[in-house]
Amino acid sequence: MNKFFSVADVDSLDAIVKEALALKANPHAHEALGKYKTLGLVFLNPSLRTRLSTQKAAMNLGMNVMVMNMDKDGWALETRDGVVMNGTTVEHIREAAAVMGEYCDILGLRSFPSLKDKEADYNEDLFNKFIKYCGVPVVSLESATRHPLQSLTDLITISEHKKSEKPKVVLAWAPHVKALPQAVPNSFAEWMSKAQEQGLVDFTIAHPKGYELSEEFTTGATISHDLSSALTEADFVYVKNWSSYKEYGQVYPVSENWMMNNEKLALTNNAKVMHCLPVRRDLELSSEILDGPNSLVIQEASNRVWAAQVVLKRMLEDLK
Repeated sequence: MNKFFSVADVDSLDAIVKEALALKANPHAHEALGKYKTLGLVFLNPSLRTRLSTQKAAMNLGMNVMVMNMDKDGWALETRDGVVMNGTTVEHIREAAAVMGEYCDILGLRSFPSLKDKEADYNEDLFNKFIKYCGVPVVSLESATRHPLQSLTDLITISEHKKSEKPKVVLAWAPHVKALPQAVPNSFAEWMSKAQEQGLVDFTIAHPKGYELSEEFTTGATISHDLSSALTEADFVYVKNWSSYKEYGQVYPVSENWMMNNEKLALTNNAKVMHCLPVRRDLELSSEILDGPNSLVIQEASNRVWAAQVVLKRMLEDLK
């Protein structure tokens, strides 16, 4: 594996989940694999779980880790080609990415979308050029359109806690105070749709009208605008807000109550409730669920280590 950007970079979901769980059972079994290898983590946006879990995963594999917060520590990057850099940008991504690749054996990159220009965000220009010029394997730590480490984590968590061979999984839109990217729901939908293809889950997306995700991520999923109907017999409910894709970055008023609470939970098959965190309590998700026995948010966050570790392990094995 020399790139981890989407579900397309993984052949068998069942195999990678089993490998991740084997690492969870024996975290230091491969600590010699990363000896004298360096992981560089490059953040253009804030991070808590992604940064700490990926560092921990690399340490479990014996790697050295360097972290750079480009928004605070680095130069303003230019990604366009053929421009005279006489504005606010100081360093071109061609040189910046290439230099980072000289220092590191594997690189991780995290960036967020502008939510202003759909074409620019969904072209993933920053990531594609970073991959092109750095010359080493690249792990997405979240991009404008996807968060694959989170989605792999979610599949691991569902696999650990499922009570049937093919559980019903519902991605449920939730309210928020501001416009949020589609990266997490896009990625979750993409991974669950592939998991459904491979016979691992039954997948439904529930959201108000106007919040449809791009069809490239939702192929095969059942789409519902009725939360109560979608929750019926659900085994897992993944709660997440996102802004409009069609009217890019816009937020439509929603009169119905879409916040997940115990009343809605009663419609499910005693479902486990998930969220990628951070979560706004009693806005996106009720405190009664977060503090109750059906919440998996902490277990889910803990599993971020094993998702990162299995990806890094596969990359290290291919470096030999």
